Amino acid sequence: QVQLVESGGGLVEPGGSLTLSCAISGNIFRINTMGWYRQAPGKERELVARITAPNSTKYADSVKGRFTISRDNAKNTTYLQMNNLKPEDTADYSCFLVYHDDHGKMDDTWGQGTMVTVSS
Repeated sequence: QVQLVESGGGLVEPGGSLTLSCAISGNIFRINTMGWYRQAPGKERELVARITAPNSTKYADSVKGRFTISRDNAKNTTYLQMNNLKPEDTADYSCFLVYHDDHGKMDDTWGQGTMVTVSS
């Protein structure tokens, strides 16, 4: 069973930085896309950033220039470096993975979510 293990959320002051990690547990044949969504209280879920094989990235306009998504293939881990954080970045961040399994079937899975709170 493929699972995602997230870490790195927490409380940070405005202007601060955090790095989220999302590690793949289980056997997959090929990663298609990994990324992060976020959902703030009372708001709709939005795509924050994604990275699609081999190395194509996409960001929400609100985080361009501040957030960077990257992937370590050797560790099967994706990172979201978040700089110059703003109170409006406060949300529950969930990692997602789209992949092909050993039988060639495409599937997707989600992490449990990690809370990021930006406040003084």
